Amino acid sequence: MNHQHSFLKRNGLLLTFMILMIFTIIGQTYTGWNEHVQEQIEKNRPFYILSEYLYSGHFIQSTFENWESEFLQMGLYVYLTVFLFQRGSAESKSLDEPEAVDRHPIPHKNAPWPIKKGGLYLILYQNSLSLIFLVLFLISFLLHAYGTMKDINDSGQEKLTYLQVFSENRFWFESLQNWQSEFLSVAAIVFFSIYLRQKGSPESKPVDAPHSETGK
Repeated sequence: MNHQHSFLKRNGLLLTFMILMIFTIIGQTYTGWNEHVQEQIEKNRPFYILSEYLYSGHFIQSTFENWESEFLQMGLYVYLTVFLFQRGSAESKSLDEPEAVDRHPIPHKNAPWPIKKGGLYLILYQNSLSLIFLVLFLISFLLHAYGTMKDINDSGQEKLTYLQVFSENRFWFESLQNWQSEFLSVAAIVFFSIYLRQKGSPESKPVDAPHSETGK
């Protein structure tokens, strides 16, 4: 049976996380700018006003350093769960039973248009979720590199070209410290969902499900 739901109920999960993101990036901007001002005053150097700070290497680097790791985490998670399994985890497909996500797409009246079109459109569409995360990761990765280069150059320590920043220890330290935390968080949800439950969450198995039951 179809029910009419309010806009908020239909979009509550997305809206909540977007609101949280907006509040936290405002907080990041303000506190990051204060940190920048304090550092520049201590070094007796000029500092950016708040509007200028948004274009600074300090802000660009810190923002996209984090975005890059998030998109890498989600892209790898989406792709690796196609063919890797974890017995008992709610985050894994079943080791034995066929899954609906593996069935060959069949055109029907309400199917997305690439399904009806077929060919290259279908190939791209059936991999589009992992592809969009790959694109977002690459964009964030390149912007992170640009922000790191700009921050180093603005500090007057040295003048790097864009390509030179990829050989900088600082750039890879910034990336790898975030990547490892994202990989740990995925491993944690994969493992803990074997033994622990959250009633009502689609990310958990049913509360009475045995630990060996794999998938949701």
